[in-house]
Amino acid sequence: MDTTRIAELLQPFLTRVVPSSGLSLRAGVSPEESAVLSAGQLGQISTYIDLLLRWNARINLTAVRQPEEIVTRHFGESLFAARCLFQETPGLPHPARFSQGGRASVHLIDVGSGAGFPGLPIKIWVPDLHLTLIESNQKKATFLCEVSRSITLTNIDVFSGRAESYTGDLADVVALRAVERFDITLPVAARLVARGGRLALLIGASQAMRARDLAPELVWAKEMPVPLSSNRILLLGTKAAG
Repeated sequence: MDTTRIAELLQPFLTRVVPSSGLSLRAGVSPEESAVLSAGQLGQISTYIDLLLRWNARINLTAVRQPEEIVTRHFGESLFAARCLFQETPGLPHPARFSQGGRASVHLIDVGSGAGFPGLPIKIWVPDLHLTLIESNQKKATFLCEVSRSITLTNIDVFSGRAESYTGDLADVVALRAVERFDITLPVAARLVARGGRLALLIGASQAMRARDLAPELVWAKEMPVPLSSNRILLLGTKAAG
């Protein structure tokens, strides 16, 4: 897919916002500077889309078939989450470990990653983070490995199994989007968040109250509407640092 068109479609999700302190994962890079995807990042997204379309014909990775809708529905929503995660959210405490001088010290877990959303686009946006993709479907896990290799992303672990079986390190950020068994999976995802870390939910607006009830131990921010969507939101919660 043409990278110029990708950039145009993603623009609403990457709107510049007022910079804040302490949340850039890359030393010396302000939110304004990181608001624009580089040619290399756009190329990675283009390659990713091509792979997704080819594999989707065989293993049903997504119900979305049109390339432009893939960009807005999947990449746009994922990158919107990345923007919000790395800048100050009113009423939400800052994770202490979000600023580590550009080292790959921030660990993000994507639970029920499926076709790689939101984890892989966030990794494209912030290449120096450590990413763990949890996916129980072996064929989808194989796809995730292929995408990571093809777009030359490093420091990625793919765990082929259920989140309940994951015994690796806890994460500074745990992301959850469009998973089955929401009532079961969300509490499991919350347990994978390290102290002072965040849980990021990309969900329908009608699920917000249920999400808060399922993880009352988190400090929840106000829901943030996803651009170009009438009912999708980003909901962020923080686990106490103490």
